[in-house]
Amino acid sequence: MWQEKNNQLYRKFKFKDFSEAFAFMTRVALAAEKMDHHPLWTNVYDTVEVWLSTHDAGDVITEKDKKLAVAIDKFADS
Repeated sequence: MWQEKNNQLYRKFKFKDFSEAFAFMTRVALAAEKMDHHPLWTNVYDTVEVWLSTHDAGDVITEKDKKLAVAIDKFADS
């Protein structure tokens, strides 16, 4: 579940292993590129952490972040 922290949407995802985490990140990267909206994220082995905010709106949460969060959730569920 996404949390609002410091004017960002945040969520941690856990996967079976690094390969699954990396595949998830690849799918997210392609979707983010199409949306022209890119996450701040980290990956350590089976864990991906994502922070979303809109930089050109002053680093606050906007509709772009919410739409990307929905897309990211769909990739995590598949």
